[in-house]
Amino acid sequence: MKPSDFMSKAESSLGAARLLFDNGYTDEACSRAYYAMFDAARAALLIANAPVEAEVARTHRGLMAAFGLHIVKPGLISQEIGRSLSQAQHVRLIADYKGDPVEAKDAAQMIAWAGTFVGAIRDAFYLGEKSGPVA
Repeated sequence: MKPSDFMSKAESSLGAARLLFDNGYTDEACSRAYYAMFDAARAALLIANAPVEAEVARTHRGLMAAFGLHIVKPGLISQEIGRSLSQAQHVRLIADYKGDPVEAKDAAQMIAWAGTFVGAIRDAFYLGEKSGPVA
């Protein structure tokens, strides 16, 4: 897949997260918001030509490590934005695997993180229709 394909998936997941949240599906909204971030991070790694094997970038742990090393550490994305990816993964694990539902305020925060994250990737790497031509 190309970076633009991952960004399309990220934008779609972000939209789905918002729809799910608006209809009371907080856990599902958190999961989609996290995957919006996950796919945007994969796009960033590709466009930055990070020396990461495709298999590594498909795992959650591998993607986060590679994103931190190749995107956050060199300053392509702020540390705060980078941290939101790991915070989002934590909330997603609660939403997908723990028994208690995620509270609406926490789901709203998760969607806000995802919107900021996807936007930051799009802006930093000039990806997607909203910013112009795709690299």
